[in-house]
Amino acid sequence: MKRVDVAYVLLYDNDGENILMVKNKGSHSSYYTLPGGAVESGETLEDAAIREVKEETGLNVELEGIVAVSEAFFEERRHHAVLFTFKGRIIDGEISISLPEEIEEITWMDAVTAKKHAYIPIMEKEISNNETIVPYVLRGNVFHTI
Repeated sequence: MKRVDVAYVLLYDNDGENILMVKNKGSHSSYYTLPGGAVESGETLEDAAIREVKEETGLNVELEGIVAVSEAFFEERRHHAVLFTFKGRIIDGEISISLPEEIEEITWMDAVTAKKHAYIPIMEKEISNNETIVPYVLRGNVFHTI
């Protein structure tokens, strides 16, 4: 299996209630994820996350840190993906689909609905002195492509 690093960005609306999701066109069916995608050769995780959000949504973001690291096996594509999810903040831009061959829809979803469609990381536990544990998740075999 080929190792693929993927950078996602968790973005909340101004009220902190809704999460920005993109609907990806898959080989068999469409599916929702956080904005993000594969890290290109020579690119940092942060650069990839910022670039992918811009490409998929038209928005410019600042990153506030990693909120989760997970792994998944995409058997169909023979990929072993390590997924890094950053928390981000929109700094400017307007929502638009610039890659209609890849992205079908961009939408704000309440957190409960978003979590039904995609893995949405949450801070699991407080340690002390305002430090948090970043969750690691082994997601196993996944049947849609990245």
